[in-house]
Amino acid sequence: METPDREIMFEMYRKMYLIRKFEQKAIQLYWEGINRGALHTYIGEEAVAVGVCSALLKGDYISSTHRGHGHCLAMEGDPSIMLAELLGKENGYCRGRGGSMHIADLNLGILGANGIVGGGIPIAVGAALALDYKEKPNVVVCFFGDGATSTGAFHEALNMASIWKLPIIFVCENNLYAISTCIHDAVALQDLADRARAYAIASQVVDGNDVLRVYQETKKAREIVLSKKGPVFLECKTYRTEGHWVADPQIYRDRKEIEEWRKRCPINALRNKLIQIDPANEERLNTIENEVNQIILKAEKFAKESPEPDPKDVLEYVFA
Repeated sequence: METPDREIMFEMYRKMYLIRKFEQKAIQLYWEGINRGALHTYIGEEAVAVGVCSALLKGDYISSTHRGHGHCLAMEGDPSIMLAELLGKENGYCRGRGGSMHIADLNLGILGANGIVGGGIPIAVGAALALDYKEKPNVVVCFFGDGATSTGAFHEALNMASIWKLPIIFVCENNLYAISTCIHDAVALQDLADRARAYAIASQVVDGNDVLRVYQETKKAREIVLSKKGPVFLECKTYRTEGHWVADPQIYRDRKEIEEWRKRCPINALRNKLIQIDPANEERLNTIENEVNQIILKAEKFAKESPEPDPKDVLEYVFA
C-alpha cells in the first residue's frame, strides 16, 4: 500500500487527536450536568471518520449517525459551534435545538447526523441521486453502524443505489455492538460486506483502526463510483472503547476485550508510525497536540458563554 504524503498523515493525526479530545471534553461537560441530552462518543473509532473524509473532495457529502461527532469534525466541523450545540446554546449548529445527534452543515457537505438507526441511509441515497441527476463529479459517503445493516431501509436503499449505479460509498462502522447486542449473536455472516454483495455492490473489508488503509480504500472507492460502476461498500472493523452512551454500565462485554482493543488505539498507531519514519516528527506531533488542546479549551469557553435560546423562538427553525 502506498503511504500518503507526510503532510496528509500529520493532518490525519491532528483530526483524530481533535476528535478524541472533543469527546473527552463532551464527557466532562456531561458529568458537570450542562451537556443537554444523551451522549454517544466516537472514542476508538477515529480512524474511520478521518481516513474516509481525508479522501473526499470539495462538493462531496456525508450522512452521519447518532455517534457522529467524529464524522463532523473530520469534515472540518467547528468544534466551538458543535460544543455549543451539545450544550443547547443559540449559536450551536442547530441553534441548540438538535443537540449531539443532529449536527449538520450543508456548506461543509454534512447532510446531518441522525438519531434513528439507519435513518441516514435513504437520505444519502437521495443525495447521491441528486448528484447523478445534476451530473456532478462528486460522491456521497453514508456512515452507519453494524446494527443498521439489519434494518429494512438499509436493504431497500442498497438495492436502489445498485440498480441506478449511484455515486455513493456505504461505510459500515462495525464496532461489534449494536447498543448491547454483539454482532456475532445477531448475524450469521462473518463479514457484513457480504450483505452488500447480495445487491451486486463491490465490497471491501478494512481494518477500521488503520487510518492509512481506510484512506487508501476510500480513494479507490471514490474512483470506482465516479466511473459509473456503481456503489462501493466498505466494512470498517473497529471498536468503541467507551459505552454505547456515557452512562452505559457495559455489563454486556468483557473488560479484557475492551483493554485489548484500547491497545490498538488508531491515534497511537499513527503517532508511532510517524515517529518510526523520522524520530524528529515527535516534536511536531507534540506541537499539534498542544494546539488542539488550546482549541478545545476555547471551544469550551465559547460554548459555556454562548446565550441560551429565547423561549419565544421555540417554534422557529422547526417547520420549513
